[in-house]
Order: sequence, then C-alpha cells, then structure tokens
Amino acid sequence: MQPDPIYLDYNATTPVDDRVLEKMIPFFGKKFGNASSHTHAWGWTAAQAVKSAREDTAELIGSEPGEIIFTSGATESLNLGILGVAQAYHTKGKHFITVSTEHKAVLDTHEALEKSGHEVTVLPVDENGLLDLNMLANAIRKDTVLVSVMMANNETGVIHPMREISDIVHSKDSLLLSDTTQAIGKIPVNVHETGIDLLSISAHKIYGPKGAGALYVRRKSPRVTLLPRVFGGGHEKGLRSGTLNVPGIVGLGEACRVALEDLPEDANRIAVLRDLLEKKLTGLSGVHVNATAGDRLPNTSYMTFDHLRAQELIRKLPYLGLATGSACTSAKPEPSHVAVSMGMRPDQALSSVRISLGRPTTEAEINTAAQALFDIYSEILTKQI
Repeated sequence: MQPDPIYLDYNATTPVDDRVLEKMIPFFGKKFGNASSHTHAWGWTAAQAVKSAREDTAELIGSEPGEIIFTSGATESLNLGILGVAQAYHTKGKHFITVSTEHKAVLDTHEALEKSGHEVTVLPVDENGLLDLNMLANAIRKDTVLVSVMMANNETGVIHPMREISDIVHSKDSLLLSDTTQAIGKIPVNVHETGIDLLSISAHKIYGPKGAGALYVRRKSPRVTLLPRVFGGGHEKGLRSGTLNVPGIVGLGEACRVALEDLPEDANRIAVLRDLLEKKLTGLSGVHVNATAGDRLPNTSYMTFDHLRAQELIRKLPYLGLATGSACTSAKPEPSHVAVSMGMRPDQALSSVRISLGRPTTEAEINTAAQALFDIYSEILTKQI
C-alpha cells in the first residue's frame, strides 16, 4: 500500500491558507464590485478592500502603502521593475548588472534588454552560490542604472547580504532591485534595513492565491521612477493598467498579514524539521547538502545524491512532492543553471534535488520522507554495485 502523499515542494507553490481563503470568498460573490467604480457602494467596498490589502502588504516589508504596486505576480513585478527602470533612466546609461543564479524572470528580462541595445554584466557566484562583493563593486560603472540581486535563491535557499550589497550599489549612484519572492514570508524582509529600491512579492509563495503579486517601488532616498509597461486606464499610478484583481489582492494582503504574524514561529519550527531531514539523509555515503557556507532559508535543502539521476529517485517515489530545480524550468531536461553556476558538473547537477518545507509540514512527514529517500537511494546503489 502506497503511503499518503507528502508535499515537499513549497518553493514552487503553497496551498491557500484557510484564513486567506475565508477573506477572499466574499469578493467572488456579494462583494463583486470594481475597485475603480467610484459612484456606488459596490465599488467603494472593493476599493476599501484593496486599500487594506495594500496596507497589509506594505507592513510586511516595512514600506509605505503608496509604494506598493499590485501585479499578477513576481514575474510581472520583475519585468515592470527592470524594464520600467531601463526606460525611465535611459539618459543615465544603458548598463545593467545581475547574477548568474537569478530566476529566469530576471535573466530572461536582462537578455531582452541586451537585444534592445543595453549592456548587461552577469556576475558569477562561488561554489556556495554567494556573490563576491568586491567583484560587484568593481563591475558598477558611471552608466550602471540598475543592479539586480535576489535576496534568497529559489533552488538552494542561499541568502545574499542585501544591506552590504545596497550600500555598495548606492555608493555608486545606482539602483538595487531584488527578487525577494522566496524570502518573503520565510525570513524578515524590511526595505529600510536592507536598502532595496525595488522588490517583488508573489502571493502563491506565501499561502495566497496564484495570479496576485506586488512590486515595491521606493518613493524617497532615492525616489525611483518607472515608466509603465501596460497602458489603458491609469490603474496603479499609471504603472500597471487593468481592472484590479480584487479577490487576488485581498488574498495577497491577508497572506502578508498572516505571514507577519506567523513568521517567527513558522521559521523556527520549519528550520528544525529541515535540519532533521538533512541529518537523517547525510548519514548515507554519497548524500550531501549543497551551499551551506552562508545563510540559508529555513525551509530549503538542496541535496545531491551521487551516482544517480535525481529524476530516477523522484520517479521511484511518486508520493513525495520533490523538485530538481525551479518549477518554472522543471520540464527542461538540462542541468539547473543555478547548480552549473555554482561550479557543479552537469552529472552532479542532474543528481541534485530541491526539498522545500512549508507551514503544513509535520515531523511525521519528514521522518517518513527521509526513510523513503534513504531506502530507495540505498536500493539503487546496491543494484549498481
């Protein structure tokens, strides 16, 4: 009899929290108004809900509500941030900097910039996925408009020192954008403490609905200017036109409120479970955890199982929700660009698994999953001998 399924891919997406769903449901029915309808109660109710969600989203990251622009998710937020800056600051220069381990939403957007005549510098990382800050400082030029560095990597969980990075970037009169999609809700993120000028939020990574997100845009010290990418109606300060997804925005706001409330307890409990999992599995010869030299997200473990393809391991354990990398690129058979950027050989990268825990994860699930992985890996190695 196959065991109950155990989901261990929370960096890909999360279930909607019951508290979030309860808050959203009325806006699919009785509270169905358009937030831009200013002449009647239906519109006023929707507008007030959006206002409250903006306040809750801002509170999670320590910003002002007016610095929050609602989007369809992190990918749109990152596109708006990068391309919007490129257009707004074209007189300053056309040089952009990013890092080789960024999410494809950042890398592909920079590739699009290159095709339109901009110059992009992609900085490498070391074997632990960390950026050399001296290399960053030396790479910034007078015509460098924007530096994009993710706060926490979606595959390895590696956390970059954003305060140090922002100090370097601002000392050179450039702007800093950070993909904080994985960091939000897992570790404290404060725009004043980190000095980040633009950052992304995605609701479905923090137990909210898919299709809702936000872009934080700093309004002072420095004031960041963006040019819009979507036109028609002037919604969201003219930066993102289109009828607001009120149920999704309400869900994002509530997910942010819950995350702020639950974060300390969630992070501590999940870190204990992550460490338990790693302790159980690294007892096996040939199993090791990658990128452990620096700080990591409390829920993420990027593990290599030597001498076998990760896909084979996953195929033999269909009741475990595991991943070989980012959910956005998991359909591709080639090695993870993050692993390769860290200096891993293609065969090592293809032998690596991302395990990410979440709010619903229990100790019993970790014990069951660890034993299953242990048994299957041992079985496969025995057959190879």
